[in-house]
Amino acid sequence: MCKTGLVWFNHDLRVHDNPALLEASLNCDRLICLFCYDELWDKPTGFNAKPLGEIRHQFLNETLHALNQSLEVKGQKLIVMKGNPVAVISELITQYKVSHVYRSHHVGVYENRQWQHLRVDFPRVQFDSFWTHTLFQQAQLPFDLTSLPSSFSQFRKIVEALPIDTPVQMPKNLALPVSEFNEPTHTLSSFNKSQSHFSGGETAAIDHMQAYFSSDYPAQYKLLRNDLDHWSHSTKFSAWLANGSLSVKRLLQQLRQYEKTYTANESTYWIYFELLWREYFQWYAFRYRHKLFRPQGLGKNKINCCFYPERYQKWAHGNTPYPLVNALMKQLNETGYMSNRGRQIVASCCINELELDWRFGAAYFEQKLIDYDVASNWGNWQYIAGVGADPRGGRHFNIDKQTRQYDPDNRFIDKWQGQVTSPNLDSVDAADWPIMPYKSD
Repeated sequence: MCKTGLVWFNHDLRVHDNPALLEASLNCDRLICLFCYDELWDKPTGFNAKPLGEIRHQFLNETLHALNQSLEVKGQKLIVMKGNPVAVISELITQYKVSHVYRSHHVGVYENRQWQHLRVDFPRVQFDSFWTHTLFQQAQLPFDLTSLPSSFSQFRKIVEALPIDTPVQMPKNLALPVSEFNEPTHTLSSFNKSQSHFSGGETAAIDHMQAYFSSDYPAQYKLLRNDLDHWSHSTKFSAWLANGSLSVKRLLQQLRQYEKTYTANESTYWIYFELLWREYFQWYAFRYRHKLFRPQGLGKNKINCCFYPERYQKWAHGNTPYPLVNALMKQLNETGYMSNRGRQIVASCCINELELDWRFGAAYFEQKLIDYDVASNWGNWQYIAGVGADPRGGRHFNIDKQTRQYDPDNRFIDKWQGQVTSPNLDSVDAADWPIMPYKSD
């Protein structure tokens, strides 16, 4: 009997080191390789932003085209469909008599609800998930997930010496595609090639990785990583890691090879250190699920969260009284990228100086960041807001001090035109009363 499998690509948009795709190809006679463009990505959320902004959409489109090319080399093809993923996959399971559905484990609440919905609706179909987005599988963690360490430092001390599986080897050819897919609607949308440094897809990701580890920059990473603008002063792997066009295990393998071939020092360790931060937030999101989006985060007590529309708009468009924040936000809006140091500064400003609900800032980053990852983004915002994994209760950055330290000559501010044009945060009404903020709990 011919077995038909469906591989649901999501944040594993690659062929290399993809255990879900490997298992599907080994166990099935023919495959549907599917990416479902969720119709909700184009609709604003309750936090005043769309989940998928223009730059992210462009990068995703490039990545899907590249994935299709990689699949074609191995005798497969990518099917892209738009709609409600549960409805789309349900239709495919029924129409093509799918017996097995494969995916990469996802730590997102929304994505796991979709997966569980499908499992309930199709009890006779086998559903299999694989850890492809993390360094460790859940079974490798030396603690139960309910006992996840409450801070990154504790987590790092426990896991940093653990062995990590090597990337899986993919076959020369994959199982055959389902030949009935001839409908013109099930095709990749066209796109214009991005002018960004970030080109979507696993080939671009691997090319960048090899170029970076062929340079001296890894040995200087810790010294350079706080630079606000220089392309090579941080690793820039985050965009490809976020959508899975680069395997984090493949990246670690390349780092270890660099250390053997060239040098192993504090900077090369710090690259691994940052990968462990990413890892911690993945398990943090998987552990706490919906609490990732609550105003009080992991706390038990409700907090008052304010939303000043005018302050939010000024922050989002780089029109605050703080030149460095303005420059950073304009960089984000134009490029879809901001340094880690910059993200901490603008998040602290949003929360502390502007007194905004941190979730609106996190949602704006979700819309804009080319390297958006649900766990890293929302986990880091909770960290800055003091409602998450930070045992010290949040971070408040002195913007003047940060400016003196990281942009002493105002080069970054001048480049991104961060000069203040609107020194006041709030307008007043006709009676000179400040406009009242919207509050919610």
